[in-house]
Amino acid sequence: MQHRAIGVFDSGVGGLTVFKEIARLLPKENLIYLGDTARVPYGTKSVETVQRYALEAAEFLINRGVKVLVVACNTASAVALPQLRQRFQLPVIGVIEPGARRAASSQNQRIGVIGTEGTINSRRYPEAIHALLPDALISSIACPLFVPLAEEGWAEHEIARLTAVEYLQPLMTENIDTLVLGCTHYPLLRNTLRRVLGDGVSLVDSATETAKSVQQLIQQNGLENPDSGGQHTFFVTDVPTRFEKVGQSFLGKSLGRIEQVQIG
Repeated sequence: MQHRAIGVFDSGVGGLTVFKEIARLLPKENLIYLGDTARVPYGTKSVETVQRYALEAAEFLINRGVKVLVVACNTASAVALPQLRQRFQLPVIGVIEPGARRAASSQNQRIGVIGTEGTINSRRYPEAIHALLPDALISSIACPLFVPLAEEGWAEHEIARLTAVEYLQPLMTENIDTLVLGCTHYPLLRNTLRRVLGDGVSLVDSATETAKSVQQLIQQNGLENPDSGGQHTFFVTDVPTRFEKVGQSFLGKSLGRIEQVQIG
């Protein structure tokens, strides 16, 4: 088990923010990433469709002998995590629970959540936060334009700032002190969000919090790779050209070989 890889999947390239943080915290671990680029985005799909896609992605990684499965997609975490945990006999970590735990440290208990339509409509973040902080006032807003802005490399462009002002105005009137970045693309817009919100709002990066949860699970269960490891393998379900280009900007380095596969 120790020598097996950690499996990470997302609907596309956004989960690389989670992948990057796991690689930083656990440099000896082998990582396998699957981007379901042929069927991206998940955020606008029905619950049943996302559940089916998530099960197929998970099966692909599990067939490669991973020891931990990381669902690096907020939408899939919101609607498919129970099914994945019931189906497969290995640890499954999503991005919502770690983010909710961090958000529960809010001082004035006024919390904003931004994400895709699928994630926001699922209400999973408010449910998870209220389980820890029952009296919290939570305001949720879908911000679909943030994803293409991040992938286009315009995360700090003036267009991104104006879009953020438009999206976040209702949250600012609620006097939030914590904002959950409920999509794995959104950490790329951190600087823009900080410019709009100011320093008084804590930004909760679900990618970072998820990586910490993976590190804790690996260490507590004696699953650390005893060898040097550190091998990274990438799979996509469509032509990898755009994934390679955008992924390089996400990770800040070349991804190396990317293999196109068919799942489902």
